[in-house]
Amino acid sequence: MTTTGGRGGILEDPVDLAVPVGLDAAEAAARLRATGPNTVAPPPRRHLAVRVLRQLTDPLVALLLAAAVVTTALGDYPDTAVIILVVLVNTVIGVAQEVRADRAIAALDRLAAPTARVVRDGRELVVPAADIVQGDLVRVEAGDVVPADLLLIEASRLHLDESTLTGESVTVGRLASEEALAGTVVTTGRAAGTVLRTGSASALGRIGALVAGTRPTATPLQRRLSALGRVLGMVAVALSGLVFAIGVVSGRPVVHMAITAVSLVVAAVPESLPAVVTLALALGARRMAAAHAIPRRLHAVETLGSVTVIASDKTGTLTEGRMAVQQAVTTDGARYGITGTGYAPHGVVHRDGTAVDVPEGLRRLARAGLLCNDAALSPPDDEQADWGAVGDPLEAALVAFAARCGLDPQATRAAWPRVAEHPFDQEQRRMVTVHRSCDQRHLVVCKGAPESILGAPLLDATAEEIADLTATAHRLASEGLRVLAIAAALVDRMPDPAAPTGLRPVGLIAVGDPLRVGALQIADSFDTAGVRLLLITGDHPATAAAIGGQLGLWRAGDPLASGDDDHAAHPDTRVFARTQPEQKLDIIAGLQARGEVVAMTGDGVNDAPALRRADIGVAMGGGTEVARQAADLVLVDDELTTVAAAIGEGRRIYDNIRRFLRYALSGGVAEIMVMLVGPLFGLAIPLLPAQILWINLLTHGVPGVALGAEPAEPATLRRAPRSPQESVLGAGLGRDVLVTGVLIAAVVLGAGVFAAHRDLPWQSVVFVVLGLAQLGVALAVRAPRLPGARHSNPGLLAAVAVSALLQVGGVLLAPLRELLGTEPLGPNLLLACAAVSAVPGLALRLARRPPPRRPEVTTLPARRDE
Repeated sequence: MTTTGGRGGILEDPVDLAVPVGLDAAEAAARLRATGPNTVAPPPRRHLAVRVLRQLTDPLVALLLAAAVVTTALGDYPDTAVIILVVLVNTVIGVAQEVRADRAIAALDRLAAPTARVVRDGRELVVPAADIVQGDLVRVEAGDVVPADLLLIEASRLHLDESTLTGESVTVGRLASEEALAGTVVTTGRAAGTVLRTGSASALGRIGALVAGTRPTATPLQRRLSALGRVLGMVAVALSGLVFAIGVVSGRPVVHMAITAVSLVVAAVPESLPAVVTLALALGARRMAAAHAIPRRLHAVETLGSVTVIASDKTGTLTEGRMAVQQAVTTDGARYGITGTGYAPHGVVHRDGTAVDVPEGLRRLARAGLLCNDAALSPPDDEQADWGAVGDPLEAALVAFAARCGLDPQATRAAWPRVAEHPFDQEQRRMVTVHRSCDQRHLVVCKGAPESILGAPLLDATAEEIADLTATAHRLASEGLRVLAIAAALVDRMPDPAAPTGLRPVGLIAVGDPLRVGALQIADSFDTAGVRLLLITGDHPATAAAIGGQLGLWRAGDPLASGDDDHAAHPDTRVFARTQPEQKLDIIAGLQARGEVVAMTGDGVNDAPALRRADIGVAMGGGTEVARQAADLVLVDDELTTVAAAIGEGRRIYDNIRRFLRYALSGGVAEIMVMLVGPLFGLAIPLLPAQILWINLLTHGVPGVALGAEPAEPATLRRAPRSPQESVLGAGLGRDVLVTGVLIAAVVLGAGVFAAHRDLPWQSVVFVVLGLAQLGVALAVRAPRLPGARHSNPGLLAAVAVSALLQVGGVLLAPLRELLGTEPLGPNLLLACAAVSAVPGLALRLARRPPPRRPEVTTLPARRDE
């Protein structure tokens, strides 16, 4: 039981020093089956009837239904049948898209599920938080989200952010025998506790149950497209009203022209656009997840396409995150090398290239690093082939180092039980622990940054010795190693870990974290995509410069900023060292003020504010739960190359949405122009309402959705990112829509006038050519391919082929002719119509610039698991 005592609120644990065993695996599994998973009840699933009703209450669909009522009352049953068919097909497609999107998002939620550290069968394990059961022993430390309601049995300087439950931003201290509630965040300290309540019974679950039915908000892109749809709707209504007026003035029946105008409005505006966008984002998010990048919010998918700067930390992102002690320096100036594989607890100690027995000074240094430490090593098992780290990777490296120096970590910790501590302090950049010796004296160990440890008053160390150690620390840091200094003291009385005195230097430990495979090419890959990579780290400036130099981000003479610098004065700086969490916020804010769209990567609790502040927060899957919860994107494999792939996916999705807009809006422009201009060329009523609706049904349905699955263009990652201020119809898309619509209308009107002069069934000719021409445009606006490359979207080809057959069937099949009011066309005339309708698509293909040719195609480095 942890109690308070001593000076400054020292937390001691003098009673229970045994290693807790927790539940056994069988009992945990039985309780999980009995009580269910530790999750908040999901919102109720929308019934099919509710989904259908949402589709039918769309304003444009409501117009169609109103038109169906009018045609039925007038006995115009063919038009009524076509209108009902259009409504039915649009509703089926819309509901299917909603269901697929919901399933995709649910799959992402499962992939992004949080994890927790529990003790079972005497071993610490990392398990999904959903598998926690009542009675489990759970350990939490700074950066963790409390996974369930806990009764604390240990607590050391524990402070919780309970704002998720109370709204109060001030952190709250918690002691043993008190409760830590689910959903709160550990800001400082560490603790262990038994689970009292899980799932909906927990504090967070009770709140979650109240908001489970809250509807998600639309993404920024969806809101912009909805606004665009309203504008297009008003324009279409105005132009359709003009068509109505022209028809009435020319003597056509008012009701007939009213139905025509309503049909034209529906045909001109892609009413399925919001559903198409939702589906594109959800499926794009699933593709990102398959590439080990899990978007926690849909807006991340669209925002990724406009990222201009990636601010990355070093450890675990650009490096492997698999720390290993590579060198150690004792107070007598002796420098040792340590070799080993990963976190395996065996290796070789050598000096000047020759293996040596571990001297006592190095053993003391290794023991101090092991005791001032909260990590552990997990042996290989069925789930992991190699030794792994439980806890902070840097501290796990110190445990492996101690084992390689001949120490038994568990036995050493049992012989020197910890009785007090001052966990790592970001401001002081050090950690202090106090341990009881067998003769009831106390060993104080202080571990931290060299400038923090060596800069404090130390006993038994001359100024020259401190200067030598400091110079050695600088040399090690310049080699790209992370350097820790350790000081210790054996005292008679219980000390205050918050302000230890009488410490003596023990030595330096240099920890290396090798660059990830392919990291050297990462900066070039991002530069090619118009994205600038920045290195922001808390490391020593010499270490940051060394890593930046290896990555090609920094050369001698380039600016190197520290956290205290005025970042606005160095806009071209790409390497930032000794950066505090609040300074990361300043750096990001400065970049955003200059118009940059910033993606920030991080894995620690100190990264969470910056992840929130950035336009896209990217968390490492192996990082803290706080970082993952604060982020918009979680990298399961911790590979920064995955961010580049995600950026490409975001650009692909946005390109396909614009592709769909060009296709759908140009068809609507063409239909309105044909109806407006046709009478001026002698085509009194170019199309009947049923014919307009039929064309809309075939073109805006499956082919439009299939365009959302187009592959990425070859140059997707070789062009500058789009501006986030750019309109959806910007960058010339609005002009392209008008040009394409005019081209289709010109071809259709030309074919209709020619057929009228030859006394051919010109209205049927207009009907066939207009539908086929729009389908040809769908093929023309496909993503460009490199010469010789196969098309990877067969669904679009199949959708266009089926729609074309149905379009021709409208003049060949008697039931459809009666329904649509068309006349039969002979084979030669159909071939002529097909040839003419191919003109717009061919013109667009010829006018489009081919994909850029380069001597070599810039590609991202291959993943290590491929």
